[in-house]
Amino acid sequence: MFSWMARMAAACWRPVRRYARMSKDEEEDDALLWSRDVERHSGGEYSFAVVQANESLEDYSQVETGRDAIFVGIYDGHGGPDASRFISDHLFVHLMRLAREGGTISEDIIRRAFSATEEGFLALVRRTHEIKPLMAAVGSCCLVGIIWKGTLFAANLGDSRAVVGRLGRSNAIIAEQVTEEHNASLESVRRELMASHPDDSHIVVLRQGVWRIKGIIQVSRSIGDAYLKRPEFRVDPSFPRFRLPEPLRRPVLTAEPAISVRVLRPQDKFLIFASDGLWEHLTNQEAAELVHKYPRAGIARRLVRRALEEAMRKREMRYEDLKKIKKEARRFFHDDITVVVVFIDSEFSPGQTAGGCQMSVRGFVDSAGPSEFSILDGM
Repeated sequence: MFSWMARMAAACWRPVRRYARMSKDEEEDDALLWSRDVERHSGGEYSFAVVQANESLEDYSQVETGRDAIFVGIYDGHGGPDASRFISDHLFVHLMRLAREGGTISEDIIRRAFSATEEGFLALVRRTHEIKPLMAAVGSCCLVGIIWKGTLFAANLGDSRAVVGRLGRSNAIIAEQVTEEHNASLESVRRELMASHPDDSHIVVLRQGVWRIKGIIQVSRSIGDAYLKRPEFRVDPSFPRFRLPEPLRRPVLTAEPAISVRVLRPQDKFLIFASDGLWEHLTNQEAAELVHKYPRAGIARRLVRRALEEAMRKREMRYEDLKKIKKEARRFFHDDITVVVVFIDSEFSPGQTAGGCQMSVRGFVDSAGPSEFSILDGM
């Protein structure tokens, strides 16, 4: 029995190839691109890819697979990686603790997990404020997708996005966005901000053709960005990038996620979760059609590559030229990009995870480990 369990653990949590194998003429040698080819979850398969653009990777990400569930987390940091790394280490843990206490996963449980993560990070900012004052200006978008017993919960702060690909008539694929975005470039977000701050004529400011909140930041919801939420975290005026035009009277950002709930239907074939670096270059429909057209193996990496090709085309350059550009200069051409594609092949039923594996996979980590989904067994 022990040797059988050891073999199963080795199969679940093995070291893995860093790159997915695609067609011969598309083999990668980009040292800043990491991917998982295709892995099993309890209701199908998934593919995972990340490309780095910033000098320090600010996209943290994870996939957690359970006996009858899957969790996808994409955390797109700004101002540094501290907030996105913190979310990766704490959000799923909070979610599992609260789900175990409540006996289920629900919108309320997810909101409380986000709130606990936000409060934890703000406490870290407070503890380190004297020695690392710019921690108050570090934040992260946060996209979470959970499929729990046939229901999709999609929660979002910021401008990452989740899209479902469903079959329409004549087996044509239809892209349907299932998350709400919070970016001042959207008129609806600007109206929301102005309605909640009627006495602040500078709540959104157009600078060099870009709408920004207080002239500083584009996203209106995030984890972190403490100096835009609480006066105690005021950033020293010697850092002009984060200088507010007047003292903060009340929060201008929030960590309240927008959550959508969808009972999955037979027509729902896959989900694409991605940071905004992908959606800057591909539409929802373009991404869904690419996933529908090509083999599953390496499909997340194919999406990333297509976005990079489009980014270079806009500069009248080739993708091959991009691979020669050093890490510290890549941000001038594209953002960090994270993509997870989850294929839905069957109903999520207890005990159906392939090989009994409950795996935790992290972006840019070449081995898998056990997932804390195990604490929900029997729920």
